[in-house]
Amino acid sequence: MDVVRDGRPPVEDQLQRSSSADGVDCGCGPTPDELKAFATPGRAVSRRKALTFGALGVAALGVIGAVGAPYLPRAFAADYPSWDDVQAAKSNEAAKAAQVANIQSLIQGLNDDVARTQAASIAASDVFYEAQQKFFEQARRANELQQQADQQAALATDAANKAGRVAAQLYRNGSDDTSLQLFFAGSAASTDDLLARLGTMDKLIAQNKAVYADAVTARDSAQNLSDTAVKARDERDRMQKDAEQKMAAAQQAADAAKAALDAQTANLATLQAQLAALQDNTAKTIADYQAGVEAARIAEEQRQAALRAEAQRLADEAAAAAAANGGGGGGGGGGSGWVRPNWGEESSGYGYRYVQCGNGYCSSGFHEGVDLAAGCYSSIVAATAGTVVYAGYNGGYGNYIKIDHGGGIATGYGHIAPGGIYVSYGQWVNAGDQIAAEGNTGNSFGCHLHFEVYVNGSTVDPGPFMAARGISV
Repeated sequence: MDVVRDGRPPVEDQLQRSSSADGVDCGCGPTPDELKAFATPGRAVSRRKALTFGALGVAALGVIGAVGAPYLPRAFAADYPSWDDVQAAKSNEAAKAAQVANIQSLIQGLNDDVARTQAASIAASDVFYEAQQKFFEQARRANELQQQADQQAALATDAANKAGRVAAQLYRNGSDDTSLQLFFAGSAASTDDLLARLGTMDKLIAQNKAVYADAVTARDSAQNLSDTAVKARDERDRMQKDAEQKMAAAQQAADAAKAALDAQTANLATLQAQLAALQDNTAKTIADYQAGVEAARIAEEQRQAALRAEAQRLADEAAAAAAANGGGGGGGGGGSGWVRPNWGEESSGYGYRYVQCGNGYCSSGFHEGVDLAAGCYSSIVAATAGTVVYAGYNGGYGNYIKIDHGGGIATGYGHIAPGGIYVSYGQWVNAGDQIAAEGNTGNSFGCHLHFEVYVNGSTVDPGPFMAARGISV
């Protein structure tokens, strides 16, 4: 369960424009240009790979928005001592003391960089999350206003037609051929045109003022609602741009935090071993300390490999159990190029819902996606091919991935497990590629995948969207 919102039918149906009988745009809905305005796919920019052991192959990462101006973390720019430097310093007390102070400062700098960039990354992700949710809410409001405007426009047309039928009957009964010819001289091109003709008929005005007044009131109400909907769409578009800018800032902040952690991982063990060598007065050689660093590196690689293997084992067991029970697995497709992102059962659907609270937060009253619960660390796959445009923490979504599929279509994957993001910003993925592991991060009450589908930036119900592509969720 998650703090998310919004609901509307597929964009082709929900964003249809109202037009007059002669095909003239009435301004009641988005134009085709508006529908395409925010469909630009993300650019593929590869994330920096992890630093090689003991090296400093890292350039500065600009961190904007909540993080501030671009900056070069202290540890990245440091001039690390070599083992030869350490060996030379051991023979001179003054040089040894200076080198100890230098290494201690470098270690502190590494730790400070990690803490600072991680805090900045979380702050930026919270800003992005809030902007994203505000946009979803405004998009829903704009859509609801447009639906109200369309309904009122239909009422206006019905009222005008009713007035027309009354007029026709009156003039038939009164045998006033001149006025009747005026009314039927040509088909009305619009509600306004019809009402203008009816307004010239003295007999209608005199005997059926209420019918005519209802038609005019409905017409004016439809126009006012349409004008309000236009303003709501303008605000929606502004909020979408704001959310996109904050998403870019949050991604940069996440990359900066990742780079700082990579630098710490690559250099901390060496620096700590060098410090121990300088402070050790025993006969233990520098080679022994170097061997210890290498052993620690190998052990860490083995630990990470074991974690990945365990996560895969759990995912395979869960998928096998689901298959044995007749359930579908993540990756099962319908020949459309789309697949189910996770084999779990739906635990919460799209749309309005009861608000639930716990663990210091509450769910929203509107659920922006569907929840699929297959179990902690079960596999999450890309629903279809596309470019990763966000991979990192995202407020209430927890660990989150967004994939741009082109043509204004994107998908989002939330509540991913700690360490369970297996792709990076700018990476291309194919349908069915494993991108993450199911988890419980963010505003969540249990392990599950929160799956969203976006059309031109706004969420739509994944159920009918996927069903149209041969996939059941």
